[in-house]
Amino acid sequence: MRRRRRALPRLRRQVANQAIVRRLTALPAYRRARTLALYWPADGEADVRALAVHARARGKRVYLPAVGHAGKMHFAPWPRGARLRRNRYGIPEPVGGRRASAALLDLVLMPLVAFDRQGNRLGMGGGYYDRALAARRRRPMRIGVAFALQEAAAIPAQPWDVPVEAVITEHGRRACRRTRAIPGSTCQGAGR
Repeated sequence: MRRRRRALPRLRRQVANQAIVRRLTALPAYRRARTLALYWPADGEADVRALAVHARARGKRVYLPAVGHAGKMHFAPWPRGARLRRNRYGIPEPVGGRRASAALLDLVLMPLVAFDRQGNRLGMGGGYYDRALAARRRRPMRIGVAFALQEAAAIPAQPWDVPVEAVITEHGRRACRRTRAIPGSTCQGAGR
């Protein structure tokens, strides 16, 4: 999946990124959110950084993931003009600012390597998002962001994996209604 994602031709990738950002701005969850976390794309991930400009213009506070010690990830404020530095993975993150836990955010956009219709996601293997979102008291809305070619028939899930509630691709939205109360629930295509 990572090879497929990286192999997307440049023009197709640009068009897909623009479509994804348009679809994200149309989401009610995005419109309601006052605080949201984006991500800096790496390894061919869909690029949603343009959403930061849109969000800030509407008075939303924007955050980026910041990897700390012992595998902990928090979210760092990303105001316009913030100074960035590369973390140990070479991914830029904001310097300074008060770090926020996921519980303080309304919406978290998550990159992924692959996803399935049950809301399971395969990340890069570090478990950073799973640990950051593990708190049960209050979780933000979790939306996966991917190219349509990243959809898989099934992703094996572990008890500690935190599923997404929807996945946005260039082709539309898949609402993943996976809850303990609705076993076997699946993502339904919408907005195509």
